[in-house]
Amino acid sequence: MAAKWIEALTGSLEQKKQYKQAKARIDALPSPYREVANAQYRYYLYYGGITDGDTIVTMFLDLADLWERAAIDGTPVSAIVGDDPVEYAEEYARAYGGTQWIDKERARLIKAFDDARKKENES
Repeated sequence: MAAKWIEALTGSLEQKKQYKQAKARIDALPSPYREVANAQYRYYLYYGGITDGDTIVTMFLDLADLWERAAIDGTPVSAIVGDDPVEYAEEYARAYGGTQWIDKERARLIKAFDDARKKENES
């Protein structure tokens, strides 16, 4: 019972475990893959804004998979990232969609405009 109550407040303990495992895998990568994966990881902490735990865990597990495979195959970082690392990182994040923190504010903004239009039309 206590475990379910704690998870309701803090999120899934399994998700936290998987998240930590993905981060450990990234930290274990050889250079330069480790540096790029960590930079991408950090960027998502600021840019991503994804609030769904399953989506975040999946994104970071896939990130670890991607860079581990690149390291094993000896694929150059530039062959994956291309010329624009920001464009690459943001496109990668968009592929995961999910609920973002800004979605709630977008809905509020739209509602405020709709309410204002209704008041204008009533006048």
